[in-house]
Amino acid sequence: MKFSQLVTRIAGDGADAWRTHYAAQAARDRGEDVIILSIGDPALSTPAPVVDRAIAALRAEDTHYTTARGRETLRRAIAELHERRSGQKVGEDEVVVTAGAQNALLTAAMCISGEGDEVLTFDPFYATYPGTLKSSGAHLVPVPLRAANGFRLDPADLEAALTPRSRALFLANPGNPTGIILSAEEWAAIGDIAHRHDLWIVADEVYAGLAPDGRVPGLAKTMPERVITLGSLSKTHAMCGWRAGWMVGPKTLMDHAENLLIGMLYGLPGFIQEAALVALDMTDESERKTRDYCTQRARLMVQHLQSVPGTAVLVPEAGMFLLLDIRGTGLDSTAFTEQLFRAHGVAVMDGLAFGEQTRGFVRLSFAIDETAIVEACRRIRLFCEGRATAS
Repeated sequence: MKFSQLVTRIAGDGADAWRTHYAAQAARDRGEDVIILSIGDPALSTPAPVVDRAIAALRAEDTHYTTARGRETLRRAIAELHERRSGQKVGEDEVVVTAGAQNALLTAAMCISGEGDEVLTFDPFYATYPGTLKSSGAHLVPVPLRAANGFRLDPADLEAALTPRSRALFLANPGNPTGIILSAEEWAAIGDIAHRHDLWIVADEVYAGLAPDGRVPGLAKTMPERVITLGSLSKTHAMCGWRAGWMVGPKTLMDHAENLLIGMLYGLPGFIQEAALVALDMTDESERKTRDYCTQRARLMVQHLQSVPGTAVLVPEAGMFLLLDIRGTGLDSTAFTEQLFRAHGVAVMDGLAFGEQTRGFVRLSFAIDETAIVEACRRIRLFCEGRATAS
């Protein structure tokens, strides 16, 4: 049987980098002694009032169809949160509710790009970006954020990547896997380039609430006609499995997104939307709790990875991950990931899952129990010391 060309586009580059993670999950399910640092699902419980509201909504039979765009009350609450974060005042008609930010990312890609277009994203990028952004048929163009420059943007690299077919720039702020927050100066350069080349800007702000004070620089207020902001409750409210996300952007685009979502999702379940409303009311408290949780664990992991032979730590500014430079171990990132897991049962993510610029790096999640962090770092040190001794 034949398949659509779409199946090759959505496979994404770096898909093999997930093999160790899946092997670790299977080993854990068998009861083996493994520590999983390869995914960012915080070891926190969804706030009890959120769960209670979902249960109450289910008991009230809130299990019927909802509108594809999302309930007006929820969209209004999202609009208010967006204004607090960005300074851009929007109405509920400029918001669409999606099944997590990942669904919003796919919806944005499908609505603003197509065959023959080019979409740009910073390399390193979140691992699902290649498959998602190429799903529309557009060509993905990576813009390097170079390790030698601390993974900061050089506007000249963005300029050099542009062609007459360039359609949009997709980015995560704070970044995943780097944990870096784009500065106001970097945003100014992005805005100037987007204006001159008529680009959409899709800002994935899933981790924005974990930045200092829950704020990140951006262009939503100054360039509302070309900025699409994506968000969710997954990370900040410990609600990864609830799949409660959104898009904010120009009304005309949101109208197109609604049409797509009718065929894709046909509305997030009502009981989840009701729970999301309660979660949004708790945003300041939830963000502060998760931010403190991550800050404390990031500090602990950095402390225990200092001076590990052959490695260097990139200290994150926000988020749930840090990058470990392992080029000094004599292993590439794929071999390091596989051998570390086989030898010591610690699963990290191969940097190749995030693009060429993180070849020679691995990503570690610190959104886990502190005792597990200390033990994982001990095992990593043991592995690297063994490599150094062998050398």
